[in-house]
Amino acid sequence: MARMAINAPFPPTVGFDLDMTLIDSRPGIRACYLALAERTGTYIDADLAVTRLGPPLVDELLNWFPAERVDETADLYRAMYPAYAITATPALPGAREAIAAVREAGGRAIVVTAKYEPNAKLHLAHLGIEPDAVIGDLWAEQKALALREHEAAVYVGDHVGDVRGARTAGALSVAVASGPCDATELREAGADVVLTGLPEFPRWFSDYCSNG
Repeated sequence: MARMAINAPFPPTVGFDLDMTLIDSRPGIRACYLALAERTGTYIDADLAVTRLGPPLVDELLNWFPAERVDETADLYRAMYPAYAITATPALPGAREAIAAVREAGGRAIVVTAKYEPNAKLHLAHLGIEPDAVIGDLWAEQKALALREHEAAVYVGDHVGDVRGARTAGALSVAVASGPCDATELREAGADVVLTGLPEFPRWFSDYCSNG
């Protein structure tokens, strides 16, 4: 059974990614990209864009806008986002149960995401998911800043960038194959545990705590 992160307190703090880990943000992001394309008069292949969620917004916008327009376009997208993306976005199966499993064990559940933090909070509030903290605007290795600050022993995410963030923080990397990266990619990136999705998390977490 996987070991605890070195010097981690117990019961543990567990970090979760947001997009394609706790929520299926594809419908809402697709709608927002289509609205952004109409507003700016710039073609965006929204169906393609939502197949590669995970990295920061500006990385995707560089595929469609000149570099000098990306910052202002990102600001516009973020301002439009609540009207188009929040109500269109469901929780992924097992999301609420995964948070509950951490709480029932006496641990803390935090969300660490690359998404713009105010919009991340809107998603969670709309879905009635209440983590102990939400930290946004961090991607890949940057996520280690929040994971270390909150002494997270485990980080759960769907992307190889999430694996890198966990490993940089010295946290156990639990990967869920619910996003753009398949199980093989996640293992090759160094994930300690790979689950099909969050419905498998409570049982895994119970075993993890029992062996902690």
